[in-house]
Amino acid sequence: MTEHGDGLDADLRVPSCERCPALVESRSRIVDGVGPTDADLLFVGEGPGANEDEEGEPFVGRSGDVLDEALRDAGLARADVRITNCVRCRPPDNRDPTTEELANCRGHLETEIDRLDPELIVTLGKVPSEHLLDRSVAITSESGDVVDARIAGASRRVLLSVHPAATLYDRSQRDGFFETIASAGELSGVGEREESGGDGQSRLGEY
Repeated sequence: MTEHGDGLDADLRVPSCERCPALVESRSRIVDGVGPTDADLLFVGEGPGANEDEEGEPFVGRSGDVLDEALRDAGLARADVRITNCVRCRPPDNRDPTTEELANCRGHLETEIDRLDPELIVTLGKVPSEHLLDRSVAITSESGDVVDARIAGASRRVLLSVHPAATLYDRSQRDGFFETIASAGELSGVGEREESGGDGQSRLGEY
């Protein structure tokens, strides 16, 4: 990887958008993805919450702490991965984004995915899983599954995961979530590179 820091190249920023009136009213800022723009591992969440809206970065606050801990346990760091959301503006009262809002922001997400061309996409929760796979997802039972999906004009490998917040509400989800994040590092090859200090090879071909 060559690009670290905030990783926000100009073509991946969304400087202004007025497509969703309720989100424009609710947000204090647009929250773009963060991380290297050549990352092999991309995490996709639902949308910004209050903490994300305040700080301008996806997955901060308690959910972000859980994700960071799982990444560390897997031998990864935020600087090694990219993290983004399906919608870039906070929905009112942290509600789920509507179908229309997801569709309005889909182009921004697909541009980001196309630019990264990651080895693996990890969907954090039911909403991003259903949005990217375009089907119903029983996220608790399907968490840890790897599926192929056509996204942003290409076939992509997608690893389904529960949202890190689920581990805060249901401690029984914690071990499974940490295992899924560890699998993400292995499947993308990112974890292997961190351990070896070299380029490593992706294990996607084994699955």
